[in-house]
Amino acid sequence: MLRLTWVQPEDLLGHELRQAVQDGREPGAIAARWRAAGGPEAPARSGASPQPASRYLRLLAEDLLDELAELPSRLAEAEPTDLASIRALCPDWPIRGPVTGDSPVREPRTGDRPTQEPRTGDRPTQEPRTGDRPAAPGPDRLEAAWLGRAAGCLLGKPVEKIPLDGIRNLARATGNWPLTTWFTARGVPDDLAAAHPWNRRSAATSLAENIDGMPEDDDLDHPLLGLLLMRRHGRGFTTADLARLWLDELPAGRTFTAERVAYRNLLLGIDPPRTARHRNPFREWIGALIRADVHGWTNPGDPAAAAEQVHRDAVLTHTANGVYAAMFAAAVIAAAASGTHDVHACLATGMKVVPPGSRLARAVRHAVRLAAAHEDFDTVVDELHAVHAGLHWVHAVPNTALIAAALTHADGDFTGSICRVVSGGWDTDSNGATAGSVAGLLAGSPAALPDRWTAPLKNRLATSVGDFDGVGFDTLARLTHQEASRP
Repeated sequence: MLRLTWVQPEDLLGHELRQAVQDGREPGAIAARWRAAGGPEAPARSGASPQPASRYLRLLAEDLLDELAELPSRLAEAEPTDLASIRALCPDWPIRGPVTGDSPVREPRTGDRPTQEPRTGDRPTQEPRTGDRPAAPGPDRLEAAWLGRAAGCLLGKPVEKIPLDGIRNLARATGNWPLTTWFTARGVPDDLAAAHPWNRRSAATSLAENIDGMPEDDDLDHPLLGLLLMRRHGRGFTTADLARLWLDELPAGRTFTAERVAYRNLLLGIDPPRTARHRNPFREWIGALIRADVHGWTNPGDPAAAAEQVHRDAVLTHTANGVYAAMFAAAVIAAAASGTHDVHACLATGMKVVPPGSRLARAVRHAVRLAAAHEDFDTVVDELHAVHAGLHWVHAVPNTALIAAALTHADGDFTGSICRVVSGGWDTDSNGATAGSVAGLLAGSPAALPDRWTAPLKNRLATSVGDFDGVGFDTLARLTHQEASRP
């Protein structure tokens, strides 16, 4: 029997019960009714339970999902979703124009890298006049961002869904720990390979011995859709514009978690932003964050504009912390795209668009403190996994915290950033993609990225989106530069 992932009511209910606890509701009575009826727990790592539920359980799950949606939340005031309320909670919301925020205060670790001088050939960044848009980053910097996103994603693909100890053991077995290069199956003992099988969809395209260009991944499909959205509608796009674009250009089978539920809701005639709330327990997961890059790339040096722009994108599928993760990433990327600030100032800027009392803000602050305090990144990761043990491996809160920790600990160095974040587990390909985008921008040009990361990509991206299949990263950089340069 066909088991549709991420949309079956009997699977959604278990996830919604967890989400209710996390966002300050009291679902105990509803949970008791579900368990008394024989309802299953949410699938631990996959998108569907192995056996179909009875018709009775499926109908009960639908009713209980609607009842859960009506429960009041004690966190509602501290964690709003509408932009005006978010801004009202952010006392340091960035003003339009160049980034001026200082790096967070931190004690340097022994062996910290000195701040890099600009590389020869980097474009100087012009200070915008009052009211002007900051100068767009050159195509070279944007190509480095696209390549960085692809390489980081590809590094994480074969170990997606593998638990942390499995990632560490697989890398150690091949002499690749601490992680410094692609994963490989060569030299992995049979018993270890059986205990921790590679991601079945990705191993054929993303292990070192198999890489032949950049394979399709939703972490690259969504930036392509964002670029297509900008080309069709410009910065003034609406959430409804994005919804129509998805229905026109995005195959339903290429969506996951919150995006798949929102897609289904659109087909049911539900309008955004209700698409993010209706029977969507994944609305605080990582999906909106992976769509943030284009909004940062096209608003260089203007993190407020980037955050406001990605908000219109994110609310199609997400609420509260799921939206904040996207706003944080877009603001960090906008700051990095200016080419004038180190990674610590960029991360501090990202925090300015996140409600300071939210779960995401607390998690990121904690992660940055840990990264600044410990030489050994494994220690940082172990603490993060202990603190966030109750959250799903795709939830936005722990994954955003891990991204911030990796970028902080590596001081924005490209190899250090993507290797640390992927070695930290959870949503390895998505985290590698976001960290790679930020670190690629900071590197400034494709030539500044090590060949071992860029050469296997062969300047070729596979995708189901529009006419982009086989497109080169240099072409994507030029198209992105055009949108970043629009008045």
